[in-house]
Amino acid sequence: MFVTPAFAQAAAPGAADYLTSLMPILLIIPIFYFLIIRPQQKRVKEQANMLEAIRRNDTIVTSGGLVGKVVRVHEEAGELEVELAKDVRVKVVRSMVADVRTKAEPVNDNKTAAKK
Repeated sequence: MFVTPAFAQAAAPGAADYLTSLMPILLIIPIFYFLIIRPQQKRVKEQANMLEAIRRNDTIVTSGGLVGKVVRVHEEAGELEVELAKDVRVKVVRSMVADVRTKAEPVNDNKTAAKK
């Protein structure tokens, strides 16, 4: 005859075979969490804290690469008024700030009151 006899196949794989085939995937999940997701969450939190701490007289860099000094902070609108050059002021959305270069020194009102 031209047809070969069919042989019965082995029984279906057991639970141990499923576990060994899923083991690499189960190991990859914690690796992704600790190497990718967790550091990214930390960076996002640091960026949010930096944006919240922007005050007047800070030197900032926008995401477009403009460097300027914060003249006024509009808290309710989420905007900053930035002086790029003498008498050149622009409004920048707070979330578009990429970096804060220098933090301004707090004003000491006691020194100005003592001089008067």
